[in-house]
Amino acid sequence: MWIADNWKDYEVIDTSDGEKLERWGDFLLVRPDPQVIWNVPKKNPGWTKKNGHYHRSKKGGGEWEFFNLPQQWSIHYGDLTFNLKPFSFKHTGLFPEQAANWDWFGDKIRKAGRPVKVLNLFAYTGGATLAAAAAGASVTHVDASKGMVTWAKENAVSSGLKDAPIRWIVDDCVKFVEREIRRGNTYDAIIMDPPSYGRGPKGEIWKIEEAIHPLIKLCSKLLSEDPLFFLVNSYTTGLAPAVLTYMIATELKSFGGHVDSQELGLPVTDTGLVLPCGASGRWEK
Repeated sequence: MWIADNWKDYEVIDTSDGEKLERWGDFLLVRPDPQVIWNVPKKNPGWTKKNGHYHRSKKGGGEWEFFNLPQQWSIHYGDLTFNLKPFSFKHTGLFPEQAANWDWFGDKIRKAGRPVKVLNLFAYTGGATLAAAAAGASVTHVDASKGMVTWAKENAVSSGLKDAPIRWIVDDCVKFVEREIRRGNTYDAIIMDPPSYGRGPKGEIWKIEEAIHPLIKLCSKLLSEDPLFFLVNSYTTGLAPAVLTYMIATELKSFGGHVDSQELGLPVTDTGLVLPCGASGRWEK
């Protein structure tokens, strides 16, 4: 398991009964987590001193309950700054477990000794984009949501990366990749963080089980002659790390290198255990 254990502004404090107690900077949030199927006594005082609680509805979805929580605040990871705000379906605008991947590919970019072009698909609020840009890469950031791209730009400004070589694209990721192939563009590294289910800007339906392998195959055509890395993230329970390895290895075998896939995890302060948070597949030379 790859564990994101270098955070100072974020921690999972405790977990129980389908929920996790987290510290985001100065604020405590309680949010549902489908992995937390255990039920142990909630002894930490933070459970009752929370600033925000997302209540899941049995009918699907849910709603936030706030206790003295600002509309927006920031946390830091190294030199990066992320602007947070609670919004639809329990999210805050950041997946802290991804820091394990940021550290990995940031190190690879810094040690590459050459210019590195990165394509970040389903790029959300820009965590991976900023980590890659801060390491010295030029990045193409693609997301179907104009609001998410705007949020990512705000994070770039807050992180001192306003003038970094980042290309911001609002587009359906598959269609963008197809156009880039026709244009003859290539990238030294590709990152993708596809949702389990989603819709493109024109109503295109995305189901990860049906679409992920074709997209990996498509993206392999965008790699440069000497690619640096290829990263696929998944939050879908049915996609085990070994499945990611199989798909990536199948489509990138002509480049040599090797694939490693693991669960991502966050340390839990009160128990010393690790909360699983999806999986990642990494290809590198």
